[in-house]
Amino acid sequence: MQDDVTGRTLMIHEPRAVPRLGVALGFGPMPPFVAGSAASWTLGGEPGQAAVTVTLLWGCAILLFFSGVRRGVSFRTEGGATVTQIATMMGLFVLGFGALLAVALGRAAFAAALLIAGYSAVAVLDPIAARRGEAPLFFARLRPIQMPLAIVSLAAILVLVARG
Repeated sequence: MQDDVTGRTLMIHEPRAVPRLGVALGFGPMPPFVAGSAASWTLGGEPGQAAVTVTLLWGCAILLFFSGVRRGVSFRTEGGATVTQIATMMGLFVLGFGALLAVALGRAAFAAALLIAGYSAVAVLDPIAARRGEAPLFFARLRPIQMPLAIVSLAAILVLVARG
């Protein structure tokens, strides 16, 4: 690292492999989606509805976290934040917050649809961002296998809620 009166220059080596902590933190948030979806289908009644609500709220929290991750990474992008990084961050935030509002208003199906859109965007856009130097390289490997767990779980909840 070089520091002078005009700023700081960082030189880093970023591995393509997913670090162990990245595996733990990447897949750690996924079991609540699967468990919540399974509980929603198997419990029925008020416990099943509670599982739907908690799973959707979990999905909102994690998607809003991903929005913050995108913004945080943009602070260290060579040349500064890109329009794509800011647009992605804002899009994920709007989807996550919109889903949170939908849960609060009792619109579980709409919340699930917004979350599915958000997690699908992460699955597609993070690998592209990784190749462009706008996200960690390991996102290109992690996101395509991480996000389907959330997407499938949320889709199962959407089907359940849409069935009434």
